[in-house]
Amino acid sequence: MDLGLRGKVVLVTGGSKGIGFACARAFQAEGARVAIVSRSLDNIEKARGAIPGAFGFTADLTNEADAARIVHAVEADLGPIDVLVNSAGAAKRTPPDDLSPATYRAAMDAKYFSYINVIDPVVKSMAARGTGVIVNVIGNGGKVASPVHVAGGAANAALMLVTAGLATAYADKGVRIVAVNPGLTQTDRVSEGLKADAKLASVSEDEARQRSIAKIPLGRMADPEEIANAVLFLASGKASYITGVSISMDGAASPVIV
Repeated sequence: MDLGLRGKVVLVTGGSKGIGFACARAFQAEGARVAIVSRSLDNIEKARGAIPGAFGFTADLTNEADAARIVHAVEADLGPIDVLVNSAGAAKRTPPDDLSPATYRAAMDAKYFSYINVIDPVVKSMAARGTGVIVNVIGNGGKVASPVHVAGGAANAALMLVTAGLATAYADKGVRIVAVNPGLTQTDRVSEGLKADAKLASVSEDEARQRSIAKIPLGRMADPEEIANAVLFLASGKASYITGVSISMDGAASPVIV
């Protein structure tokens, strides 16, 4: 299926690792012009080695000015951004007894504002041009509360509301905004989260992993490439009537009507 992404300018935040990397590589394979952002120059260089022709930028997206700088730099080098994929930042999973107001604030910076600081200038630019798509890779922790993911889950829930709210606000300007909510996916971030699960349950990390997988009806975690496939479709013209929704991708671990 030709998704019509050839030549599109695509910015992927968090594009050097995990789901973001899988998205960046998939867009590049479709012929898009891809820019990736990471805080780490080393990670950027490693990712570019696997994504020929990708542009790499370093930034701390929790900083509003730094995020705006990167958006300007991408558009100066590649042209107006047609597709923004937000996959940067993740709040640390924290056992409830270790939570504090500072933990909640850090979670909002790491997950919520690392998205908002990029969304704000990009969505306004897209609206002025009358076209554009934003896909937020959020996480099912915003729908299903977990004792070790309260702070991060709150940030995820806030991003889901932003996705729906901005999609409504900008629909008549030709901009679509959607989200995907992965469940457990084979990434370093999930591995870090399982450490918190193991600590809370007083079990080994391997036992925590097996317990988590046992709750997934499909019987396994997702591969990052599977999440990327959904992102590509949602970013394409084939999904031209899909906006304002957050789509769960958790292997039916949370079989709820939404």
